[in-house]
Amino acid sequence: MKTAPLVFSGMQPTGSLHLGNYLGAMVNWIEMQKTHDCIYCVVDLHAITVWQEPAELRHAIRQVTATYIAAGLDPKKSILFNQSQVSAHAELAWICNCVARLGWLNRMTQFKEKAGKDREQASVGLYAYPDLMAADILAYRATHVPVGEDQKQHLELARDIAQKFNNDFKKEIVAAGFEDGIFFPLPEPVITGPATRVMSLRDGTKKMSKSDPSDLSRINMMDDADTIAKKIQKAKTDPEPLPSDEKGFAGRPEAENLVGIYAALSGQSVADVLKEYGGQQFSSFKKALAEVATDKLGRIGGEARRLVGDPSEIDRILADGTARARAVTEPVMAKVKDIVGFIRS
Repeated sequence: MKTAPLVFSGMQPTGSLHLGNYLGAMVNWIEMQKTHDCIYCVVDLHAITVWQEPAELRHAIRQVTATYIAAGLDPKKSILFNQSQVSAHAELAWICNCVARLGWLNRMTQFKEKAGKDREQASVGLYAYPDLMAADILAYRATHVPVGEDQKQHLELARDIAQKFNNDFKKEIVAAGFEDGIFFPLPEPVITGPATRVMSLRDGTKKMSKSDPSDLSRINMMDDADTIAKKIQKAKTDPEPLPSDEKGFAGRPEAENLVGIYAALSGQSVADVLKEYGGQQFSSFKKALAEVATDKLGRIGGEARRLVGDPSEIDRILADGTARARAVTEPVMAKVKDIVGFIRS
């Protein structure tokens, strides 16, 4: 039984989405809508692996949804919903927990980074959330997952879980009508986009992050035009003029980052940007970058703020997406339960 191509991805509603999320993932998500069936999720179950204030979490779910839509995700073309409304994610996560091996999770570097030195105080959810991420993908039998480099290891785990499930239950899978013995396809990573690693505006060696204590380190998708322009003007640079070619970025991470952002937002190549601005001082380049950024992101932020002001409409969109997502996962979970030996009423 051949599996039709299907894209799945999602982002956590923790903090405001920023420029790195947009250029590193969302631009690609928007493009993939034109060529693929896509499912995009607000992964609120993942968010609670660390403590979230409930009222703030509800607001953040709606805000992330609004940002998705304002950036160009079409809830009519794609399925857009929040993860906790579709029970298949949690149900299949338990089965993934029982298929995955402890040694596999022990190799996950993100847990070590996020838990830090005091790992004994970290939640079990934080440790096991790669299994939930696998369930997110496999519940839809998704074939393609747009991911950043930092999530590639988790996608490998999802492939390992899918492969082991297929191997462990091959006889039952064949009996269920899958003659090749493959129930879960092995999802493929899609790592593309104009700027897959957008760096901090305060330190060009660190990735732009929601968790950075300095709000000046990132451009939030909800920022207004004045705030965007001010952050760009305050972005860290060096005293040298912009280089004339990419070799001149050596040892100059902030220069490389700002030029990369300009190229991504303007739809140009880095080489073309340097052809135009090479040899100029950062003061004039920052003005040009601020103009491009405020034009593009200011419009997205304005629309996102308008949508957040109408929470009932956001909830309606999420409810519609939830119904469509359940229609995909329910037959998958029915087959999974039959395959593993559960009794269904």
